[in-house]
Amino acid sequence: MTYLPKPKLHHPKLPTNELGFTRRDYEGSISTLCAGCGHDSISAAIVHACFELSLPPHRIAKLSGIGCSSKTPTYFLGNSHGFNSVHGRMPSVLTGANLANRDLIYLGVSGDGDSASIGLGQFAHSIRRGVNMVYIVENNGVYGLTKGQFSATADKGARNKRGLANLDEPIDLIGMALQLGATYIGRGFSGDKAQLVPLIKGALTHKGAAFIDCISPCVAFNNHVGSTKSFDYVREHNAAVNFLDVIEGRDEIVVDHAPGTVEVVRQHDGSLLKLRKIARDYDPTDRIAAMNFLQQHQARGEIVTGLLYVDPDADDLHGYLDTAEKPFNQMTDAELCPGTTALEKLNAALR
Repeated sequence: MTYLPKPKLHHPKLPTNELGFTRRDYEGSISTLCAGCGHDSISAAIVHACFELSLPPHRIAKLSGIGCSSKTPTYFLGNSHGFNSVHGRMPSVLTGANLANRDLIYLGVSGDGDSASIGLGQFAHSIRRGVNMVYIVENNGVYGLTKGQFSATADKGARNKRGLANLDEPIDLIGMALQLGATYIGRGFSGDKAQLVPLIKGALTHKGAAFIDCISPCVAFNNHVGSTKSFDYVREHNAAVNFLDVIEGRDEIVVDHAPGTVEVVRQHDGSLLKLRKIARDYDPTDRIAAMNFLQQHQARGEIVTGLLYVDPDADDLHGYLDTAEKPFNQMTDAELCPGTTALEKLNAALR
């Protein structure tokens, strides 16, 4: 139960990262989700990614809305900042926090109901504004907390546990993110840790709006024959576009490989994302090609996973607005309230 903390005992030989933290230092409370829930695998992947990147837990802000997925921040990064907002409103809270303090790493966790239904407008505007964040949707195609209704991402023709078919067209959040201007876009599967961990690591080191749609089967209501979000279905229809690894920035690395074999993407902080391509003709820096690729494979009934698009020269909302380098919480009263002279100057410029 969440009110039962995990034991504080640490084995003296647990591996540590560059900060001296163990993996346990990035964990949270004990999960109350169903045993085998894909969301717990995503939480474990986030813990793994933050541990390997040696991120200071107190420099991370995790935010969520309402739903099974939005409960998960309780289960990871227990020493980080956290805020659980109302249904579908996480993106606006994250945007405000990001504008007030640009020095934190912002991690928004949501679900297909929280982002594709009541929060669809919030999702769209946070992406198009280029908020510097990692936005993860834990997508199971079902409303787990309200006992198994189809969500807006459920595929047309998919069947629930009672055998009823979904009659509505699905909302494709990856396609929306491509159109709205996200600069790092990937799809993962909670049952594929080898792909998901580096996908999250790449997002955490990216400057700009990073979006990951993670298929996460609901073991209680959406893991049966007829579901297109089940473990078996995703494994059978998974079309991975690349093999991912993240190389942290040190000295400059120069490569010269044959076209279509390896693509190295430099991040703004100096880190590199190495893509070992399975499909030789796939270019993750071509937004239009990524849209076409996604549609072609959807028509074949395939679920495309991996890093689908990245802009190596991306900027974020602070760059677009030319905001102050110093966060609000580090400014003095005089800096925050410069007085009537500054206000009159600003008003005059707007006349």
